[in-house]
Formats: sequence, structure tokens, C-alpha cells
Amino acid sequence: MFSYRHAFHAGNHADVLKHTVLIATLRHLMQKEAGLTMVDTHAGAGLYRLDGDYTETGGEAKDGVIKLMGALRPAEGKAVSSTPALDDYLDLVASFNPSGALRVYPGSPFVMHQLLRTESRDKLKLFELHPTDSRTLSANIAQLEAGRQVAVAREDGFEGLKPLLPPPPSATGSRRAMVLMDPSYELKSDYGKVSACIQEQIKRFPTGTYLVWYPVIPRPEAHDLPRRLKTLSNQAKRPWLHATLAIGQDPTHGPGDRPGLTASGMFVVNPPHTLKASLQAALPVLLDVLGRGRGKAQSLDTGGG
Repeated sequence: MFSYRHAFHAGNHADVLKHTVLIATLRHLMQKEAGLTMVDTHAGAGLYRLDGDYTETGGEAKDGVIKLMGALRPAEGKAVSSTPALDDYLDLVASFNPSGALRVYPGSPFVMHQLLRTESRDKLKLFELHPTDSRTLSANIAQLEAGRQVAVAREDGFEGLKPLLPPPPSATGSRRAMVLMDPSYELKSDYGKVSACIQEQIKRFPTGTYLVWYPVIPRPEAHDLPRRLKTLSNQAKRPWLHATLAIGQDPTHGPGDRPGLTASGMFVVNPPHTLKASLQAALPVLLDVLGRGRGKAQSLDTGGG
């Protein structure tokens, strides 16, 4: 159950997609003064060393954030044309690497904390069940001295989310929340837990913004999940957005090599109205820079409401 460690995959193409969507979503939500409750149901360790043992083993950041940074912000030569959403993403990553060399990658908890407004009533709740990652996350968050604005719990995020929604009202009386769900999907049951959790939370708090990351892999549950989420959103008459990025097979791999993860998706319930345009501009750039060999593709679909 606890064999998955996100450190092996930190900064890969799936993280690029996930965090680009996350930042673009939060930027829009932060335009309103009312406080925002943010929840990460599967937070991981929070910060990752790109020159550490785990990340060096997989080296997946080389085909993700490192490749993107090199193309859009090369040390020399002409840069590939960027977009506001990708610039925002790379600016945030660069803020954790003041020397200019990419050695640290911020996971979702630190992405959200970076955008947290200290002068407002924004709150961040982080759940992580893995014993080692939970301890590391707590230690990393403690260094921020964020006080009560950020809380860490070693708990199943699917269960821990329930008492948090609906969130407490802000000073103006509005209730606002954004939830990120990105379990490892190491267990097949995670797919069903995600859809069940989304179904329950839409009923409890229909106006919340819910972000779901999932791997695009040859498993029936993986293909069924976005279809299930579309159905749930449509039944609840909530708008949705579905984006996928497939970087394709590495042409240097032989027939017997394990390809690793080559595609992932983000499904957003109640997306900001600005998100579609942001991704319409960003996804082709990501495909152009990160795509390789056979099977590369990107898609963007919206509906509901």
C-alpha cells in the first residue's frame, strides 16, 4: 500500500500539466477578496530534490520541467514562445531555485502555499497517509512558520475531506473552496474512491472547485474515470473541463523496455471561466516541447453547467 513515492516522478510531464492547471485555477480564484479553503487530499512530501536519489533514479524531470524550462527560458539561444499560464508556472518553480539551477521542485502543497494570501482568511489543509512522506511534509511545512493557515494531517484524504465541506463562511458570508485530488492510483480502488468522493462533495458543496489528476494508462478504471466524472458533473448541472497531455513513447526505448507513464489528465469541476482559454494556449506548447516519438497528443473538452 505504501510503495508509491512521488519523489520518483517529481517534475515530470504529469506534474507540469497538474501544476499548470492548479496555478491557473488558483490565480482566478484569488481575484476575489473572500477567503478560500484549499485542500490537498494526497499531498506527498511537499518539496522534492531533483538531484536526490529518488528523482535521479527515474530522471523524469528531465522530460518534464527541466526540458520545458530549457526550451522556454534557455541559457542561450532562441526561446520557444511561451504563454501566460506556462510563464506563471515556470516563475513559481524558479522562485524555489534562486541560483538558476533546477534543484528543488515544489509539490502541490508548496504551490498552493506560495499563492496563499497571508492577509486574508485563506486556509490550506494537507492530508498524507504515507508515514515517511507525512513526516517529511510536516517538517517542510513547519519551516514555513505559517501558523494556523496551514494544517497537516496523517489521514486518508478522502475521509478527511468530509468534515471540511462546506467550508466556513468568509467575512462577507461567502463559502469558497478548492480541492485537489491526486492519489497514486497504485490501488485500483482509488479510481472508485475518487468518483465516489466527487459525487458526495458535489452534493454537500456544489459550488466548490474540484481538481482531479489521473494517469492515462491501459487500465479500464483509468478510462472510465473521466467518463464517470463527466456524468456526475452533468447530473449535478455543474460545468466541467477535461484536459489531457500525452508526450508519446520514447523513441530510444526498445520493445522490451517499460515505457513508464506517457500521458495524464486533469478533470476540473466548476472550472474558472478563464481556464479553458489558458489551456488552449498552453497545451500545444507543452506538446511541442515535451512530445516525443509515437503517440503524442493533447486534448481539451468542456461541458456541463
